[in-house]
Amino acid sequence: MASLRQRQTADKATTHTPVDSNIPDNYVQHTLKTTKPLPPVTWRNALQEINWISTTALTVPPILAIYGMCTTPLQAKTFAFAVFWYFVTGLGITAGYHRLWAHRAYNASLPLQYVLALAGAGAVQGSIKWWSRGHRAHHRYTDTDLDPYNAHHGLFWSHIGWMIFKPRRKPGVADVSDLLNNPLVQWQHKYYVWLLLLVAVVTPTVIPGLCWGDWKGGYFYAAMARLVFVHHSTFCVNSLAHWLGETPFDDKHTPRDHMITAFVTIGEGYHNFHHQFPMDYRNAIKWYQYDPTKWFITVMSWIGLASQLKAFPDNEVRKGQLTMELKKLKLKADDMKWPTSSNDLPIITWDSFQEQAKTRPLVLIAGFIHDVSSFMDEHPGGRHLIRKNIGKDATTAFFGGVYDHSNAAHNLLAMMRVGVLRGGLELESEKAIPPSQRLEIIRGQALARLRADAASKEHHGIYDGERRGEAVGQWDEIQGLPSPPLSTGALDSGDEAGSQPEEMDSLRLSHN
Repeated sequence: MASLRQRQTADKATTHTPVDSNIPDNYVQHTLKTTKPLPPVTWRNALQEINWISTTALTVPPILAIYGMCTTPLQAKTFAFAVFWYFVTGLGITAGYHRLWAHRAYNASLPLQYVLALAGAGAVQGSIKWWSRGHRAHHRYTDTDLDPYNAHHGLFWSHIGWMIFKPRRKPGVADVSDLLNNPLVQWQHKYYVWLLLLVAVVTPTVIPGLCWGDWKGGYFYAAMARLVFVHHSTFCVNSLAHWLGETPFDDKHTPRDHMITAFVTIGEGYHNFHHQFPMDYRNAIKWYQYDPTKWFITVMSWIGLASQLKAFPDNEVRKGQLTMELKKLKLKADDMKWPTSSNDLPIITWDSFQEQAKTRPLVLIAGFIHDVSSFMDEHPGGRHLIRKNIGKDATTAFFGGVYDHSNAAHNLLAMMRVGVLRGGLELESEKAIPPSQRLEIIRGQALARLRADAASKEHHGIYDGERRGEAVGQWDEIQGLPSPPLSTGALDSGDEAGSQPEEMDSLRLSHN
C-alpha cells in the first residue's frame, strides 16, 4: 500500500490527455460516414470472425460446470459459499467496475478499492480499464453503431455476441484518462491474468477444500458454475435490461426498468433510471426496489470506506418522470375527439345568427354558437329549457343562472360548436374553454405559436374574417369540421416533421 502511494505521487507528473479533447462536433455522424464496418457475420465467415480468447472464457466454464454437476455431489456448505462468492465477485463489477470506476458515482478508500479490484478480476470480464472504456462508450453512443453492445442488433448480440465475434466496428471514442492516471487501475491491468486466476479459480477451490474437504466441489461449483452465473448476470444488463420493462424516465433509448432484471443483475435492473442519471450511485430509488449494490455502497459509507455518494437532485428525477407521464397522457389525448378551435370556425354576425335560429336550434354560449339539435331530446332538464334559449345568449343560464352544469356538460357542449359570433369572442375566456382542455398537454413549439397568435389578435383586431382569409360566414357554410387532436394546442404535420427526437422534453402543462 505504501508503494502504491509512492507511485501515485510519482505519477502526478505523468498525466494522460483525454482522447476526446479534439473530436469534431459531428463526431458520431462523421465517424459512421467515413469508416467502413467489417462485413456481417455469416455461416461462411463465422469461424474467421470468432474472438477466440473471449469465446474460450465464455464456453469452457459452463462445460466444466456441467461436467462437475454430473460427477460431483453438491454439498450445502459449498453451495452457500458459491452463492457468497457470486455476490463478492458480482459486486466487484457492479459496485467497483461499474459505479465506482466507470461512472465515478462515489469515492472509495484505498482498502475498498483493492477489494473491489480483486473481486472484479474474479468475475473474469477484463480489467477495470478495458471494461470501463467499453462501458463509457456504451453510455455515450447508446443504440448507435459506435455502442459496442448496441441493443438494436438483437438480444443475442447485446448479451454475448459482441464478445464471441470480433467487433464489426471500433467502439466510439471514450475518455479514460482518469483511469490511466490511477496507479491502482494500472496495477490491476498489469497483473490482471494472475489476479483472475487467484480470485476466480484458486480461492473458491481452496477455501471449500481446506475448510470442509470439498476440493472438487469448490472447483466445479464455487469456481466454474459461479463464474457462469456472474458472467450472464452482468451480460443481462446489456441485453435483458434493454428489452424487458418500462421507460418511466425517458423513452429516447432502449434501456428499461424491471424488477426481474434487477434480481438477476445484483440490482442493475432499473436501467432506464441509470441511463438517465448515470452518475447516481443508486440504480433503484425506492426503498422497496431490489438494489444490493446500492445497499453495499451505503453500508461502506457508514463505516467510512466510501464517501461523496452522488445522487441526482430529486426535483430533476421527478421532472423526468413527469415528462413521461405527460407524454403518455398526450398519446391518450391524441386518441380522442376535441372541440373545433375558434380559428377553424366561421365568424357569424348577430343578424345572421338570429335569421338561422329560426330554422335551426342554435344557442349562443360564451361567444360560441352551438347547434344543439342532437341533444334536445337528451337534455336532462327537458326540451323546453333549450327551446326557450334558441337564438339567444344563454351564457348566464348555462353557467349557474339556471343550473351550474357539470364538467361533462361543458365538454359535450363544446363539441356542438358551429360558429363564432362576430364581436362576441375576443380572446377565448375561461368560460369558453371546456374543463377537459383547461390543463392541456402541449408541445413547446405549439405553445410559442399560440402566444404569438394571441398577441397578433390583440394587436390587429380579433377574429376578423378578412384577416383569416374568409368572408364573414353564412350559415350554409357551417359544416361539421374534423376536430384537431388537441384543440388549438395540436401540432399539424409540419410541426411533427420539424420536431426533434427529444421534442417531448418540451412537454408542459398549459393553463389556458
